[in-house]
Amino acid sequence: MNNLIEDIAGELCRIILPIKEEVFFGDPKSNIVVCTLSSMNLLRDISKSSIIKEVAIVGRLLSENKGIDSLIRSVISNEKIDTIILCGKDTLGHKSGETLLYLYKNGMDVNRMIIGSSSPHPVLTVTKSEVSKFQRQVKIINKIGETSISQLKNIIDTLRQTQ
Repeated sequence: MNNLIEDIAGELCRIILPIKEEVFFGDPKSNIVVCTLSSMNLLRDISKSSIIKEVAIVGRLLSENKGIDSLIRSVISNEKIDTIILCGKDTLGHKSGETLLYLYKNGMDVNRMIIGSSSPHPVLTVTKSEVSKFQRQVKIINKIGETSISQLKNIIDTLRQTQ
């Protein structure tokens, strides 16, 4: 019953507050992903800036469950990806950025609940094996709150120099 209510609420949100932009693709050879959390303007600004030519993907993360599931599956399906820059404003209530950091640090329990998260429903459908692969494959650069294109460009330039 709880999942049905969540699915209905999610569908209502999509109808009432349609968000068209989810992800933009840049250089398929890049190892860097930028996650703008709930900052939709930042997502669009990056997609139109020179940054898009230096990163594989720029996308958003709005939920602490389905969104994180999708992010993990996407990242582990591309072994080139080894860095996620987490930026923008975290999603109020859902705390998807904070929850992703808890997952990265602590993993999930036997009920697939993200350990340490204070989000309302931090339960995933990915397996422990997928989470472990994600944890081994990537490093997360925590810049939650950062919305400056020039600051993000500096971070990416620094990453490029160390490769």
